[in-house]
Amino acid sequence: MLLVRKSFFRSYHSWSFKPLQDSYNAGKVFSSSHFSRRAISVRRGVGSFPGSSSVMLKVGFLNAPQICHYSNFSQFKKPCKIGCASGFWGDTPTAVEQLVRGGSLDYLILDYLSEITMSLLTAAKAKNPQLGYAPDFVLHAVGPQLKNIKDQGIRVISNAGGINPAACAAALQTAALKAGIDIKVGVVTGDDLLSQVHTFADAQDLTTGEPMPAKPHSINAYTGAGAIVRALELGADVVITGRCADSAMALAPAAFHHGWKLSSLQEAAGASVAGHLLECGAQATGGNHTDWRLVQDWHNMGFPIASVSSDGACVISKPAGSGGLLSRGTVCEQLLYEIGDPRSYVLPDLAVDITGVTVGEPQLEDDGQMGVRVTGARGKPPTDTYKVGATYLSGFKATAVCVIGGPYAAEKGRITAQATLERVNRLLRTAGVAPITQYHVQMIGAEDSYGPHARAVESRESVLWLSVQHAARRAVEVFSMEVAAAGTGGVPGLMALVGGRPKPTPVLKLHSSLVKKVDVPLTVTVGDHSEEYCEAAGGVRYSAYCLDSPDASQAPTVLGDCTHRLESLAYTRSGDKGDSCNIGVVARRPEWLPLLQERLTAAAVARYMQHVFPPHVDPLLCVKRYEVPGIGGLNFVLDQSLGGGGVASLRPDAQGKAYGQMLLDFSLEHLPPLDRL
Repeated sequence: MLLVRKSFFRSYHSWSFKPLQDSYNAGKVFSSSHFSRRAISVRRGVGSFPGSSSVMLKVGFLNAPQICHYSNFSQFKKPCKIGCASGFWGDTPTAVEQLVRGGSLDYLILDYLSEITMSLLTAAKAKNPQLGYAPDFVLHAVGPQLKNIKDQGIRVISNAGGINPAACAAALQTAALKAGIDIKVGVVTGDDLLSQVHTFADAQDLTTGEPMPAKPHSINAYTGAGAIVRALELGADVVITGRCADSAMALAPAAFHHGWKLSSLQEAAGASVAGHLLECGAQATGGNHTDWRLVQDWHNMGFPIASVSSDGACVISKPAGSGGLLSRGTVCEQLLYEIGDPRSYVLPDLAVDITGVTVGEPQLEDDGQMGVRVTGARGKPPTDTYKVGATYLSGFKATAVCVIGGPYAAEKGRITAQATLERVNRLLRTAGVAPITQYHVQMIGAEDSYGPHARAVESRESVLWLSVQHAARRAVEVFSMEVAAAGTGGVPGLMALVGGRPKPTPVLKLHSSLVKKVDVPLTVTVGDHSEEYCEAAGGVRYSAYCLDSPDASQAPTVLGDCTHRLESLAYTRSGDKGDSCNIGVVARRPEWLPLLQERLTAAAVARYMQHVFPPHVDPLLCVKRYEVPGIGGLNFVLDQSLGGGGVASLRPDAQGKAYGQMLLDFSLEHLPPLDRL
């Protein structure tokens, strides 16, 4: 018999037991108030406790003991409370203290990785075998807060391990020892496939069909939640991984906390949506929000917390007293961030259909905090493959940024760019080197990024962005030497060359492919114990989730004589995946969605954004529209729209961060006034 006292009930809610007929035949239903001052004894049934499939409880009342039976104990557990303190490598480490002190958390997750980050970490490890992870995690984020984290019983999960999780774990253990704190660190490895490149040589790029590069700079599989769950089962206080899927860092603790199997697709889908909402930190709580003027205390942005219930539904909140903004709009925007087809958001553990997800208005929750409730995710079986991201060298680039003042500033900047390129190419031809043919000239302040939608106002201040790329490093070095000459031999008013002469940097392109899960065994290590772990491979092929995107176009209905900017009717948010950008659009009122569906077609968006595509590409063939009716949303995917994307792009906006902002000026014509819509 296991004695469970009052503290036991702090982990459970909504208790209701009906005594069995052979136990005094009381026939009463008891709530948690009956147990508040009494000890109970629990006899284990089938499975482990808590979360077992059958639990017998012997409850001592004043008159006589009652025997109760419950067959699904896990559904009475409190929600699993997960806070996210980092959305990328470079996020503020102050979020850790904010969440630890004010979040009442069960788990803290920190996301550091992107495809390009993996490549940079590979280069760092090549120089020093003890590097290859995100040092901020140890030095500035979790390390200084280890005592508070340990005292509160918070468990930490992070992909800060990069390509060297073991070194990251060792550094954290060293920091803990110096602070006199005893922690058990778990490590998940196996996602780094660089040493096995020949095994996956035939893996084809999902977009171009090209084989794996012969000499990739980095190659990593996006792994799932299963290995993290196993590390938690083995008692890890902190779990450090490599390139796991961002959402897996939330799915794993929720599954462990509630006792789910990852094959419980509905619950896993809800927790994965929670992870998706958390993964970019403050973007769910006011960061990058369309209505940015409503956001409070930017200096103290509140970071998000997801309280995941036993059915997978979640409530998004932030610490009391923190800044930012928590609203239906902030959460809906983040829901559509960096996704493709919302019917099948493919993750390592499952595919998630978010078309039926609903997002409520903020309301006061049981814990006294304001929260936004998110429900309705549907899970589909996982594929038998991992997505793999490889980066490879494709030449070198450099970017010069020059500040120019005075009348006709933009015109002077363009003359400076033209003169610099002509002089550099003359020198290259003399040296027998091919000229620079890949470059990007943009006058920031003259609205060059808006293409035909620019408002032609002559500014007396502008910034020249001049970026070049070449296969030979020497050619880029010549550019770097020559760009500063405009300071005395160019147009008047060149105020500064920001950062001085630019340095050549590698151009790293992304190759995305699929590999069989069975070919990527993982290793889970906690303390001195290590074991192999293979994630479940579903019988579904990735191609089964690649569906058409119907976009029925029709002539807009004339409803009035007013023209409204899209911003008046909708929120927007944009993000990148390689060379593709997605723009999520969410109706401010559900009843406005039909108007957006009618007027904001894929063709309309393609025409409006045509200037972001290469000249040889037909924008009408590159834009797909998907509907997300649960939140009154539309998701547009713009392929080949980022000039290569990431560090392969020469543009200032290599990730499409401003695309959603551009679309806010889209005109919706022949409508009545807003108050009559």
